[in-house]
Amino acid sequence: MAEVADSLDAQVRAADPDRWLSSRFVSDPRRRADLIALYAFEAELMAIPTRVTQPLLAEMRYAWWREQLDGVWAGVARKGHPVLEALTDIVGRHGLDRAPFDALIEAHIGRVHGEPHDLDAFYVGPMQTAVQVLVGPGHADRVTEAARVWGLSQVGRTEEADALRRTANGALEGLPSDAFPAVAHATLTARDRSGAARRLRLIWATLRGRI
Repeated sequence: MAEVADSLDAQVRAADPDRWLSSRFVSDPRRRADLIALYAFEAELMAIPTRVTQPLLAEMRYAWWREQLDGVWAGVARKGHPVLEALTDIVGRHGLDRAPFDALIEAHIGRVHGEPHDLDAFYVGPMQTAVQVLVGPGHADRVTEAARVWGLSQVGRTEEADALRRTANGALEGLPSDAFPAVAHATLTARDRSGAARRLRLIWATLRGRI
C-alpha cells in the first residue's frame, strides 16, 4: 500500500504541483493520501487529451472511466489499477457522492469537443469533495466561491478572480482549519512564477485561513 501511495503522490506532484504543494499541509498521513488519490483521478482525466489526438478517441476513454465508476461505487475495485483501487477505498470510507465525478467526466468530454470550461464541474465539485475527505460533510457551501476563484484564475480570467476573492474569504471564515489544505492553492496566481514564491504564498494563506 505504501508503494501505491508513493506512486500516486509522484503522479500528482508531476501533474498538479500546486495542489500537491497544498496537500503537504495535511497533517494526517491517511487523509493526505486520500486527498492525493482524488487528485490522481483528476490527473488521469486531464492527461487523456495529451495521449490521443481525435475527440472521439478521447470521448471513448472518458466513457471507460465513467463505466469504472460503477465498480467504484459498488465497492468493487478494479484490481491492478492504483487510482481506481484508491478511489474505491475512499468513496466507501467517506461516503462520497458520485455526481461531482460524473459531472467532471462530462465536462472533460465537452472540452475535447470545444465547449467552454464548466467552472462548477472542473473546480467547485472537486474542491467540495476534497473538503469532505478532510473534515467530513457539511462544508461544501463555504468553499464554492474559493473554488470559483481558483477556476477563474486557471482559465485566465484573473480580474474576475480578484473581484471574487473578498467574498470567497468571507465564506471561508467558518471553514475548519483542517480543511484548508483543500483550498489553499486558490491563493496562487500566474504572477507567482517561482516555486519559492508559490510555497511562501501557500504558507501565508494557510496561517491566515484566507486565499
